[in-house]
Amino acid sequence: MSDVTSEFRPLDPGRVNLTDPLEVQYWCRELGCSTSDLENAIDQAGDHISAVRAQLERQHAGARSR
Repeated sequence: MSDVTSEFRPLDPGRVNLTDPLEVQYWCRELGCSTSDLENAIDQAGDHISAVRAQLERQHAGARSR
């Protein structure tokens, strides 16, 4: 059985769509984060992928400094 998300590509690669479960799986895999980390980043920075990446980096850096 193949992984459906391995060939999935979002319709708008510049934004994260949390309402599409396949897209959430895709972005979590691409960004190396959990669903809750992705949701938190979007809550803080919006859904534009560059803002989400930057927020995840800040979250990760903050977790390391504790």
